[in-house]
Amino acid sequence: MARYGMLINTKKCVGCYACRVGCQMINGLDSDKAFIHYEELETGSYPNVYAENVPVQCMHCEDAPCQSVCPTGATYTTDSGVVLVEEGKCIGCKYCMAACPYGVRVQLHSGVVEKCRFCWYEGEPDNPPACVGTCITGARIFGDLDDPNSEINQAIARYNAQPLASDLTESKIFYVR
Repeated sequence: MARYGMLINTKKCVGCYACRVGCQMINGLDSDKAFIHYEELETGSYPNVYAENVPVQCMHCEDAPCQSVCPTGATYTTDSGVVLVEEGKCIGCKYCMAACPYGVRVQLHSGVVEKCRFCWYEGEPDNPPACVGTCITGARIFGDLDDPNSEINQAIARYNAQPLASDLTESKIFYVR
């Protein structure tokens, strides 16, 4: 069984928002709702300033904090390690929003609290998910973290990619920074 994850190379990301728009379109989100948000970081001092765009989305955490606080079991993890929400069980209590250390949960107009699901439909993720397919710079790679020969594992090793905040959770999203 595959265990899915993603690599985001912030050195390639130009902050064009194509991943965010692709995600909004495939998930039918209104323009004021998004499963991807951006942190813009500046380092250095003039004239040697470096600007970094860091797209942040659900990290599909192992032992996800959002799942453990869900009173109805609406948030669950698949055998492939993808954290999903069963809309019919969600009561909109926002406990998962409070528990998410990355602040990536979004309450939809229906009251359901949703998030990135790797474009998971009918038991499998889209391959690639919309955010990967629309990235104009190739800054995103999606794949099986359990396959040592997969493109994602080769890229994680080549770039020494790390989770955004490994002290918070064990994430399945890796960043090149």
